[in-house]
Amino acid sequence: MGGMSGPHVIRGSVSLPEAELMWRFSRSSGPGGQHVNTSDSQVELRFDLANTDALPEVWKRRALERLGSRLVDGVVSVRASEHRSQWRNREMAATRLAALLAEATAPPPKPRRATKVPRGINERRLRNKKQRSETKRGRSGQGWG
Repeated sequence: MGGMSGPHVIRGSVSLPEAELMWRFSRSSGPGGQHVNTSDSQVELRFDLANTDALPEVWKRRALERLGSRLVDGVVSVRASEHRSQWRNREMAATRLAALLAEATAPPPKPRRATKVPRGINERRLRNKKQRSETKRGRSGQGWG
């Protein structure tokens, strides 16, 4: 089970630099029986978003703005403890961090252009509405109650 499985790509040619990732390991509360008491399988991965040079400046500003509530002193952190193996938890944490940064650095969606409702659709809606109204009004007459 060698090292990590290659660079974790955020988007395009931009990936997480291994040198800027800070790893912390602790005992996990998850599955594992007696094994869980002896191994540090929970992984916390931290990335200094505010001081990184790995991201283009525009992406960095966007990510800092969108992840503001998750940041502590400009550092974003992700935890993983689903697996019994530290290595798999490391993979999971790195993948999560890459996905989080990909989402946070994505360009904003194009603004929605307002369009006019076609006349035919509006007329059909009003016709159906009137028909339904007539049906209900007909129920209030004699013999219903």
